Amino acid sequence: MTYSETASRILDSAERMARQGGYNSFSFREIATEIGIKSASVHYHFANKEVLGAALAERYTNRFLDGLGEPTAEDADEMLRRYAASYRQALIEDGQMCLCGMFGAEISDLPDPVARQTRAFFVRNIQWLGQVFQIKGVEPEDAETEAARMIAALEGAMILSRSLQDDTLFDRITAGYS
Repeated sequence: MTYSETASRILDSAERMARQGGYNSFSFREIATEIGIKSASVHYHFANKEVLGAALAERYTNRFLDGLGEPTAEDADEMLRRYAASYRQALIEDGQMCLCGMFGAEISDLPDPVARQTRAFFVRNIQWLGQVFQIKGVEPEDAETEAARMIAALEGAMILSRSLQDDTLFDRITAGYS
């Protein structure tokens, strides 16, 4: 989906806040103040926080997967390295957590549309990685498990590294993926 410049700025602000503290870490008022518009303008673009949160997770998912490209047979190992590198960049270079990892940790408290989009992130990522693992020769019935294992390791590495304030821990945990 294509967003207006103002809607994109709203999403950017909300995403930054959510990647730091989860779904409850942003409000329309805080977003409006940060980007220099009235709170009513945020409501004009996104009727309520539920709509904004769902749009946020959907945009994040699409950007994340678009950045990876389609799995191809040319170099599955490089695709896995790129996948892990995207998590590393988010945590170490950008100082951010995975948006859907943050939302996933609080999924039982999320409005249904936001929870659905959060689940879609993981489903689509498992599918993408599953294709890569199949290219590497993993049996189709095992590829999904390998994909889920990799995502769990990366998300967990982000949490531990952030919790312990040790970026090198992320690299040590994910060494097999880089």
